[in-house]
Amino acid sequence: MAILFIAVPFAIVSTPFNLFVTDKPLRRVGALLLTAVVLGAYWAYVRFVEKRAVSELSGRHAARELGLGLALGALLFSVTIGILAAAGAFQTTGNNGWPIMLASVPGFILTGVLEEVLFRGIVFRILNQWLGSWFALAISALIFGFLHLLNPGATFLNAAAISIEGGVLLAAAFMLTQRLWLCIGVHIAWNFTQGGVFSVAVSGGASKGFLQSRMVGPDWLTGGTFGAEASVVALLVCAAAGIVCVVMAIQKGNVVAPFWHARPVPA
Repeated sequence: MAILFIAVPFAIVSTPFNLFVTDKPLRRVGALLLTAVVLGAYWAYVRFVEKRAVSELSGRHAARELGLGLALGALLFSVTIGILAAAGAFQTTGNNGWPIMLASVPGFILTGVLEEVLFRGIVFRILNQWLGSWFALAISALIFGFLHLLNPGATFLNAAAISIEGGVLLAAAFMLTQRLWLCIGVHIAWNFTQGGVFSVAVSGGASKGFLQSRMVGPDWLTGGTFGAEASVVALLVCAAAGIVCVVMAIQKGNVVAPFWHARPVPA
């Protein structure tokens, strides 16, 4: 039900843009409008269906956690591409200019917000309440990763890599803060740095960003046509960050036990 609560208004608003709007600046405005629709629909679902405060979108923590997420996402991909460049697998040949990089921002914002609301705000959070944190982490990561099989050029190995590096890291970020801002920031910045800055394919979709670049080497190292996020380097970098977030969440006491292990309420 929660997913439908978001999918219906998203479809209503996005359909006219997809069918009738060809002007690129207007489509970018449409992406930002859809971002607001997603956040508004999620807020309305939690507030009026679940009947509770929407703590996952707490405004008091938004700027700090979103900013930290943006910095972390950019850092993680920059480290990944730096290692690939040092290995000779990533090469630059020039640049496409700043405007094309900035033009990619609205699309990456929409993707980051939409996927984090669906996979962490709904799937992980609800599974966490019922099955506990470890089952929720594993199941939501697998769903997130293997839905990427729908993307161009995806393989089971690509999907497994996304499950670990993206699914675990982003769910761990939600576990750590109990809010969406950190994982939204990481997701947006990872995709933007990958596609908008380094012009590396994002989940199988070709990107044209600031730098003119090419990947050279075996698919296990470069990620092949799917992009560097399917690289063993990205897998190791993001898995390490995910483990750190999980450990921090444990230290904060944010691990939830499954319902069958819940302690009985004292009489």
